[in-house]
Amino acid sequence: MATVGVSEIEELQGSLRGSVLLPGEPQYEAARSIWNAMIDKRPALILRCAGAADVRAGVNFAREHGLPLAVRGGGHNIAGSALVDDGLVIDMSGMRGVRVAPQAKRAWVEGGATLRDFDHEAQAYGLATPLGINSSTGVGGLTLGGGFGWLTRKYGMTVDNLVAADIVVASGERLHTDADTHPDLFWALRGGGGNFGAVTSFEFALHAVGPLVTAGLIVFPGAQAPSVLKNYRDYAEALGPDLSLWVVLRKAPPLPFLAAPVHGTDIVALVFFSAQPEQQVQAALADVRAFGEPLGEHVGAVPYTAWQQVFDPLLIPPARNYWKSHNFNTLSDAALDVVVSYAGKLPSEHSEIFLGLLGGAANTHAPDEMAYPHRAALYAMNVHTRWLDPRDDARCLAWAREFFQAAAPHAAGGVYINFLNEDEVDRIADAYGPNYARLKAIKAKYDPDNLFRSNQNIRPGV
Repeated sequence: MATVGVSEIEELQGSLRGSVLLPGEPQYEAARSIWNAMIDKRPALILRCAGAADVRAGVNFAREHGLPLAVRGGGHNIAGSALVDDGLVIDMSGMRGVRVAPQAKRAWVEGGATLRDFDHEAQAYGLATPLGINSSTGVGGLTLGGGFGWLTRKYGMTVDNLVAADIVVASGERLHTDADTHPDLFWALRGGGGNFGAVTSFEFALHAVGPLVTAGLIVFPGAQAPSVLKNYRDYAEALGPDLSLWVVLRKAPPLPFLAAPVHGTDIVALVFFSAQPEQQVQAALADVRAFGEPLGEHVGAVPYTAWQQVFDPLLIPPARNYWKSHNFNTLSDAALDVVVSYAGKLPSEHSEIFLGLLGGAANTHAPDEMAYPHRAALYAMNVHTRWLDPRDDARCLAWAREFFQAAAPHAAGGVYINFLNEDEVDRIADAYGPNYARLKAIKAKYDPDNLFRSNQNIRPGV
């Protein structure tokens, strides 16, 4: 690492509305902590930004002093890209402003805002845009990787709803990007990750959603997984865009609608979501119940903001997390056999396999319309390995990697970039497919020296 003197740090601090944290200072340890306890990085400086001018100062300081640079929004990236050893972290977690224009159905969101921040403001007007499924996730990182969740089948990926973005690029210049202004950069930001700069503000299109939606769980015993999953596959592949149905295979948590003897046993939970009123989806609920013999269910009208927080306990720190992921265009019987086999030998009570259903509006765009290319994918499978004791690292990692290898022959070959671990550099090209070469060229234009490399890195090229 380049040496940075006290006077230079003092000069940087004097140029900020925010603050600079150094190792040993009272707030440093908390500031370098993120949700994944597998990540233990020690930055030389953490710049807690109060606004876009602070972000720009941080980018310039890192470039001028040869410091490794990371950008933190929500701090939820599985690979720990929010931090960097012996370098500078631009921490936007204090920049959480959200402004909504209800008549225009637009929202302007700062780079550190979380899904909870966004939903809280937009739902005040009965509006939303497709985001993820955990309210503590950062809007910025989610969006830059593509973004999908409960509204995706109806309204597309998060990037399909991105209208414009403001970004500080490697030169320190702050650029406004949209379809007409720096369109190449705007194309790259819609799925290209944090490779092109620090995005300080996003503009999104909004849709009428809520305040109540119909959502909940229908839970089947793990022993019924083979038949339930095949019924699910056949049903999902013919499903219209107004409904979303995800699968979670795990040990049953102590949910109040499940009998006590079920707690801790293997289950298949079908996660039902529709923005339509409950009375309009009764036939669909009956169809899903008929996939097997349910152990219990809890589905009904729920505030959209509350539903967006239902799965938050799955990401509460300080657990250790490791993910492996595949995209599937279809789920063959052989693929489902692999899922069932590994669901039967979960390495911890907190681990799970989920199948996120895509399709619908997400698949109406061409693969080269923006950086996110996976427009034929119908399912994103995430193998979410989660445990508490570092002594279980080897066993939990081995399970995830073995499952990944066993499922690979049945997968589509692509992968969602936000689900890649730090050790999966060899899969970055798979994440971008036919768009990879164009992304490398845009990277060379806006970040030729690869300043923004603490991410699933696209190296500059032609």
